[in-house]
Order: sequence, then structure tokens, then C-alpha cells
Amino acid sequence: MTLDPQVVRMMELLAKSKLPPLETLQPPAARKALTVRHLRARQAVGKLIPPEPVHAVEDLVIPVYGGEIQIRLYRPEGTGRMPALVFFHGGGFVLGSLQSHDDICRALANFTPCAVISVEYRLAPEYKFPTPLMDAYAAAEWVFANADDLQLDAQRIAVGGDSAGGNLATGVCRLAQERGGFRPCFQLLLYPATHLADETSSKRQFAKGYQLDDTLLHYFHQHYVHTEDEFQNPMVSPLLHAESDLAQLPPAHVLTAECDPLRDEGEAYARKLQRAGVPCTLTRYDGMIHGFLAMGAFLDRAEEGLREVAEVLRTNAFQRSV
Repeated sequence: MTLDPQVVRMMELLAKSKLPPLETLQPPAARKALTVRHLRARQAVGKLIPPEPVHAVEDLVIPVYGGEIQIRLYRPEGTGRMPALVFFHGGGFVLGSLQSHDDICRALANFTPCAVISVEYRLAPEYKFPTPLMDAYAAAEWVFANADDLQLDAQRIAVGGDSAGGNLATGVCRLAQERGGFRPCFQLLLYPATHLADETSSKRQFAKGYQLDDTLLHYFHQHYVHTEDEFQNPMVSPLLHAESDLAQLPPAHVLTAECDPLRDEGEAYARKLQRAGVPCTLTRYDGMIHGFLAMGAFLDRAEEGLREVAEVLRTNAFQRSV
């Protein structure tokens, strides 16, 4: 295991931000600190670049159970009904926003090309499980219900996300399977959190010094659930689903990073999908850390990864037979 030199340099820059560890802060302060940390690091490498242009970007407010949330629709150039990815951002269910994953969504919209709908689900601990999951489900349901008005091809709408967002994407697929109202054509799981209580080899090996420390994971997980008993709920820890419950899920792609505490559980989930008969591909990025796709200001392999993901969507999720 060798960290990519650009990862080493990035972590050195982040260490110089002199901000307190996120897990020592209350969630509202942690959200602000994360933004400041990455802004300072970008300034240090001279990469305060404007967002990648997308043909059309629109913010919308949609109804969910017990309230409203914001979504952002990215639409590349093109006419007619296009395929779409409903995307749930990462951040341990506690951090993250439309803005934190704006770069990823713009890149996927342009590289694939497809529409991307980014979902600002309500965060823990203000809104614990199952609210983030139900917000994600309601957003996907809304996109399917409004596909005609949005000029989307309802037969080619995928769901996906990174880290905690990948966890939510698995839950949306299971709920859609159980309720029968809509069916995503594909699930895109980027270094997903699939078992919130499991102790794996990668969690032990990368417990300290790889951005997603064990103390930060604990902070996220404790904020998400009401009691630790909920860690055993398959809607919280999807790796606990019986294979028979996974058998009818949409095809999937799982992407993992070698130096990521969540690597083993993500790869275990991919293997479980495969054993259940679900078409599932798996890619591991050597030398990378958790969240690397959002680190394009520092890492050349972030763009490489996003282009690979776009190719997976284009060929495995959105390609129509002629």
C-alpha cells in the first residue's frame, strides 16, 4: 500500500489549515469548518477555479415527508428526453450539501452526458435516521413522477451517491423494490458506507491519518442513529440485507479507494450483490483515499475516476439497445 504522492501533498496542505478536528465540533460548526479547510487548501495550491460550465443549472424546492428540501438540476447540452442520475452527497449523514458536491455533479453531467439531480437531504443529528433516507427516497420518487416535465427518460433514471450518499442510494433501491412505485435503472455506489458497526481490516489499517479517522466515523454514526441497535437495521447497514432481499435490485457499480476505511465493506457489498445475481462491477483505485473524487483541485486521478464513472453510466446504465 503506497499513497499517491499527490494525496500526500494534499494532506500536508490540509494539516496546515490549523482547524480543530471536525469530530470535536458541534455539527453546525463542523459544516463551516469543512468549507474553510478546503478553501484554504485550494488557495495554497492556487486552484480557486470557477465551476465547470454546464449548459443549464437550476435549483428547485420539492416536497418531502414533513417538509421541503432543495435539489439542483444539472442539464448538459442536448434536446429531448435524456437519462438522469439522482445523486446523494456524502458527509457521514452530518456534513455535505449541494455546494460541497457541485464539482462532481457538473463533471458527471458533462462527461456522461446526462442530467444530474443533486439532493440536499436533511442532515443528522437535527434529522436522524430514517429522515435522510426518506428524503432521498422522496426526491427520487419526485424525479420519476416529474420526468416528463423535466424532459427526462423515465426508463433511464439511475440513483447513486458517495460514502453516506451511497448508503442512501442502496436504501432508495430497496424501498423502491418494496413499494413498487418506481424502479431506478442502475445504482452507482462510490466508496459507500454499507455497515456502520462492522470492524473490518481496512477500518483498522486506515484508522488514523487518512482523512476519515475512526473517531470521525464514530462521530458521524452516533449522530445518525437514535440508538446503537439501529446499526443492525439493514436500512442503516445495507450489508446486513439477506441475499434474497437484494436479488431483484438494479444493476450496480461500486467504486472503492485502496486507502479508505470503508474499502472492505464497499467491496463486500459488491460481492454480495454479485452472489445475489445482480450484475455488479467493482473498481478499486490504488493509492487513493476516501472522498478522492471530490478532490480534483489536488488530485489528477479524481478526473480519471469521474471519467471512468461517466463511462460506466453511459455503457452500463443508459445505453439503449437498438
